[in-house]
Amino acid sequence: MKNIYKLTYITILTLMVSIVGCDDTTDTFSVSDNPTAPVLQGLNISDIELDPVNTSTPALTLSWQSADYGQQAAVVYNIEFANDENFTNPVTASSVTGENAVTFSMAELNSAAGNAGLNPFEWSTLHARVVSSLGTQNAVPSTSNSISMNVYPYFNYVFEDYYLVGDGTSPGWDNNNNNPALYRDANDENLFTYTGYFSDGQFKVLETKGLWQPQWGTNDGTSIEVNPGGGNDPERFPTAGDANITPGFYTFTINFATKDFSFVPFDASGITSPGTLTAQGSSLNTATPLSALTFDGHIWYASAVRLKPGNFQFATDSGALWGSNTSFSGVATSGGASIPVIVEDDYDIWFNDLTGQYILVPLNL
Repeated sequence: MKNIYKLTYITILTLMVSIVGCDDTTDTFSVSDNPTAPVLQGLNISDIELDPVNTSTPALTLSWQSADYGQQAAVVYNIEFANDENFTNPVTASSVTGENAVTFSMAELNSAAGNAGLNPFEWSTLHARVVSSLGTQNAVPSTSNSISMNVYPYFNYVFEDYYLVGDGTSPGWDNNNNNPALYRDANDENLFTYTGYFSDGQFKVLETKGLWQPQWGTNDGTSIEVNPGGGNDPERFPTAGDANITPGFYTFTINFATKDFSFVPFDASGITSPGTLTAQGSSLNTATPLSALTFDGHIWYASAVRLKPGNFQFATDSGALWGSNTSFSGVATSGGASIPVIVEDDYDIWFNDLTGQYILVPLNL
């Protein structure tokens, strides 16, 4: 009986402790789902001219009052910039945890301004704000007030360019033989296409003419692989192994973000190339003729053309003017806008009369 009594007592005591433990919420961590937002401090300057020489020099310091989540917590602060006060397409330029200030160098602010859509070599308004959140999932975000400043960026060429090489293409297996450039999508810097004639060989993609790496290809026929240098070269497009291309016109699409590609036939029947093609406009001192590739008469090029800020169009022998409103790359249409040139340099110009695509590759930036 004594043993039974002791067991019952211990059991009841254990239950009591368990019940108290379940009801005790003194250590429960909770935060407000409506925190007090951070407050971004104003600036004592209004105009910032960015220095392309002393790029590591501090250009801008932003500071703010902490957000209040009702508990002590490690708060993450994302510093965002935009080219409009509604922050339609904001870019996150920096992220800090538990801090109340961040300093941007000339190069960092110039990059942020360019990514936010500001043109180089002209004064534009740049808007800034701070967005606080909790944890790696950016939980319970809270946005500060915004401030603005006038910024004069220098030029920052943020794009990669890519070229064809291989016996299925114009240059053959020569990495510096007027290799045709792929055409970058004007709205997606990771998406490139090339529509044109391919012979009965194969090909790869290079990032720099004259260098074999970085070199892009495929090992499985569906995804892309790269040898950045010092590694193993991937297999050739369009499929792994030794299968050659049936000669004809194709569209090659490659996405360097999703790491996939496609290679599909293109119907070029009924598309007639112009007799001549000339670049003309305020960006050129004189009109400059383009030449068609002997390998594929629909691909036009002009090498090392000096372009200055302004614009130009492609003029055909029939008097048609082809253009668009996007710099560096885009799709021109007959009667379209003039192509803007925002920085002076020597450019390789490529134009595809099958698709209207063009790309301007700066040689010194």
